[in-house]
Amino acid sequence: MNQAKKWYAVYTKPRWEKKIYKVFDEKGIEGYCPLNKVRKKWSDRVKVVEEPLFKSYVFVRITEEEMPKVRMTNGVVNFVYWQGKPAVIREKEIEIIRKFLYEYQNVVAIPIPLKSDMKIKIRQGLFMDNQATIKKVYSNKVQVVIESIGYSLVAVIDKSNIAVV
Repeated sequence: MNQAKKWYAVYTKPRWEKKIYKVFDEKGIEGYCPLNKVRKKWSDRVKVVEEPLFKSYVFVRITEEEMPKVRMTNGVVNFVYWQGKPAVIREKEIEIIRKFLYEYQNVVAIPIPLKSDMKIKIRQGLFMDNQATIKKVYSNKVQVVIESIGYSLVAVIDKSNIAVV
């Protein structure tokens, strides 16, 4: 069966991103390790070096059948999982990263922390497309207050089903 290739994020050992990307290339696996041009200053010189934008992450474009080949690569810890399955990265998101790094240097990737009183939009489920306010943050869920119907309904929602407004 000929499956379509999808982008996945792979979690690597610390500081192994470039090595693993090279091994993927040697194995014929399409990969992407976003590199950021950073100015480093030593006591005697300043040099522009390329560092991975996402520490301990490399992206691969593979079919599901190729997953064991990727997982068994030395230095790969595992795929990044989302809702119990390897996380699929949209092609559009990979292209945005490529364009952004082409145009800018010294880029910093900062995860968005979820906090109490933050406004969010629910992306899935019964309250899809409604806005809510985060009341409490758990490891992989958030407790939110939904006020759209004139009452404060409190629900615990999976983090993957919300977007920061």
